[in-house]
Amino acid sequence: MMVNRNGFASLVGALVVAVVSVACQKSGASDQSSASTGISHATSSFATAKPAATPDRRPVIVAFGDSLTAGYGLPEDQCFTELLQRKIDEKGYSYRISNAGMSGDTSAGGVSRIDWALAPEGGPVKYLILELGGNDGLRGQSVAEMKKNLAEIIERAQARGVTVILAGMEAPPNLGEEYTGEFRQAYRDLAKKYKITLIPFILDGVASRREMNQPDGIHPNAAGEKVMTENVWREIEPLLSKN
Repeated sequence: MMVNRNGFASLVGALVVAVVSVACQKSGASDQSSASTGISHATSSFATAKPAATPDRRPVIVAFGDSLTAGYGLPEDQCFTELLQRKIDEKGYSYRISNAGMSGDTSAGGVSRIDWALAPEGGPVKYLILELGGNDGLRGQSVAEMKKNLAEIIERAQARGVTVILAGMEAPPNLGEEYTGEFRQAYRDLAKKYKITLIPFILDGVASRREMNQPDGIHPNAAGEKVMTENVWREIEPLLSKN
């Protein structure tokens, strides 16, 4: 085919326009495809995203203590704090239990972590079940020092407007009558001074009963936890409100 110079230039120009046009169409299709894919991924992401959990804003009851509160040696659903939560729910009260138990803790250890325990996530702290001193007694530590530590914990809680329920303990009898008597009286003195509810002995009906304890003879088993829960419930229920 014979093409003159002007015709050749026109042909080249037409080809360039055609190539550019095709390239633009492909680019546009690619952009549309990418945009479509992006929208698809975004839509899929929104579709599969789980809604954020609703914060539990119920007023809080902090169970603050040692291994007895932590539920040493037991599954979580057998611990007294979990059993207490069930009672609260069943009776129609709107409170959440926060377990701040730490195995091996003493009254001195409690002082060092009470501020943290009184600032849990969720609703405000309304009550503090203070269960400490047992390890002080097992180690034969100074009753006066234990009493001072418990007093500081109580004061810090009350300064925040928290109602304290003090769980009384008993010292091992092998430490002698003078020590065990002084130990027992410390809880009564604190309850009277700070005008707080006292659980006379949180292990009443559990201590020294083999069928209520784990093999170590110190920590309650599942049956013992139920009795301990009743000891706590008997004193705390009159303080709760259904409003």
